[in-house]
Amino acid sequence: MKELLDDVSITRSLKRMAHEIVEKNKGCDNLVLVGIKTRGEFLAKRICDYIYDFENERVECDSLDITYWRDDMDDKPNTIPYFKTDVKNKVVVLVDDVLFSGRSVRAAMEGIMYYGRAAEIHLAVLIDRGHRELPIRADYVGKNIPTSLSENIAVKLHEIDDCDGVFIE
Repeated sequence: MKELLDDVSITRSLKRMAHEIVEKNKGCDNLVLVGIKTRGEFLAKRICDYIYDFENERVECDSLDITYWRDDMDDKPNTIPYFKTDVKNKVVVLVDDVLFSGRSVRAAMEGIMYYGRAAEIHLAVLIDRGHRELPIRADYVGKNIPTSLSENIAVKLHEIDDCDGVFIE
């Protein structure tokens, strides 16, 4: 495994993305960050904390389990997951660790739309590795890392792993 980003690089990327989110949205009003479980929820929380550090405003932050809306799983849950955040007429920023085929993002958008009609949905990803199967692009990208289909990107976060880092296998 080769390390592509260390903990300092991840922090730098997330802080830059936090600034870009605030700048593009002209502040924090009407803004909600939703992390795609599992690693996206921790990245969303970090971005929310950085926005607070810069703007001294709390942005609403939540996470969404997208397995109910996945189109690539045979063994899906029968119940719609709980989601407490009101997204109606809000700018929702979906946050994920790696953007690959786009299918997870499609499922997340379907989940958000189930809970209400957002004013806009944006996408923030730590890594964009290419190879899209759907016409989806990220609005905020930590790092573009072109890969071959045979390579894997592994994102490690200290909240659930033993370290912070992005690795290619």
